[in-house]
Amino acid sequence: MSANAFFEDNGIISRMTIREQTEEIERKILHPKACLSCDSRGRLKPEKEGEIRTCFQRDRDRIIHSKAFRRLKHKTQVFLAPRGDHYRTRLTHTLEVSQIARTIARALRLNEDLTEAIALGHDLGHTPFGHAGEDVLREIYAEGFEHYEQSLRVVDILERNGQGLNLTYEVRDGILKHSKGKGKIFSDPGEISTLEGEAVRISDIIAYVNHDLDDAMRAGVLKKTSLPQESLKIGDTQSRRIDTMVKDVIYTSQAGGLKEIKMSRDIKRITYALREFLFANIYESETTKREFQKAKKIIHDLYDYYIKHTDEVFKEIPKETIGKKERIVCDFIAGMTDRFALAMYEKLFLPQPWTVF
Repeated sequence: MSANAFFEDNGIISRMTIREQTEEIERKILHPKACLSCDSRGRLKPEKEGEIRTCFQRDRDRIIHSKAFRRLKHKTQVFLAPRGDHYRTRLTHTLEVSQIARTIARALRLNEDLTEAIALGHDLGHTPFGHAGEDVLREIYAEGFEHYEQSLRVVDILERNGQGLNLTYEVRDGILKHSKGKGKIFSDPGEISTLEGEAVRISDIIAYVNHDLDDAMRAGVLKKTSLPQESLKIGDTQSRRIDTMVKDVIYTSQAGGLKEIKMSRDIKRITYALREFLFANIYESETTKREFQKAKKIIHDLYDYYIKHTDEVFKEIPKETIGKKERIVCDFIAGMTDRFALAMYEKLFLPQPWTVF
C-alpha cells in the first residue's frame, strides 16, 4: 500500500504522504506557540524527509535504537549497585521524565513527539555511578565535563561509529539545555528554543525530586516522618506530589499565556525545598559520600590507565572521533555502565584467580 493517501480539507482533495497529513493535523490542533514538525530548523546534515514519520518522530526512534540509550538500564541514578529490583536506574528515570513531559505537552497542546524525543535523549551522556562519575571527570579532564554537553556529543558524534544520529536542531537544543547543574534548576524564558524543551526540563526536576525520595525511603536512608513538613502540603505520597506539581505546571503555564512553562511561586518554593533536602540528606550525606569516594577512585584509576593505554579504547570508539587522547578516554569512560566499569576495574587492578587444568 502506498504511503500516499487522499486527504480532504474543506472539500479539497489532495494527495499527501502520511507524514504530510500528520504535519497538517499539527497545524490544526497544536497551540500557536508549539513547535511544528514542518517548521524545524533542520539537521546538521540535510536529509530527505520520510513518507511516514515526522522529523521529530524519526529523532525519537533514532534515540530509542541507539546503543547509548540501551546502556542507561545499567547506569546508576542515585544509589550505587542497589540490591533490589525496584530502585531507579538512569533508564527508568528517563522514562519517568518522558511520561511527565508528555502529559504536560498534551495538556498544553505542544508537540508531543518533540517533547518525547528530548526527554528520551536528555541523559544519554551520563556517566557510570551517577553524579559521582560526573564529578570526577569534571575534576580530572582539563576541558571540564557536564553530562548535558556529553549527551549532545553522544548524539552528534559518538553514536553510529562516529557518524552521530543527525538529530534536528530543536531536539539537540532541548538535550543540551535540559540542565544547568546544581545551582540553577529552572530555565529563564527563551533560554531553551522551544516550549517543549522547557517542559522536559521542568519534568526532569519533578521526576527526580520525587523518585529519589521514594528510593531513599525504600532503602531505609530516610523515613517518611523526616520529610520537610511543607512538602506534605502538596501530597503525602510520590504519586500525589507528582500529580500536584504537574497540574500546577499546566494551569500556571496556561494562565501565563504559554510565554513559558513554569510552576506557581508556592509550588516552585516547595520544589526547591525538597531538592535542598535531597542534597543535605541523600546526595551529600556521609553514607552516600563514602560510597561515592569508592566510585570516584574507580573512575580515577580507569582514566589514568586508559591515558597510558589509549589504543585499547579504539576497540570501542572509532578513531574518526578522536581529537586529544584525553577526550577519547573521557568519552569511553562516560559511556561505561556501572557494571562494565566495575568489571574493567577488577580485570585491570585486582588479582585474578588461577585456573588449574
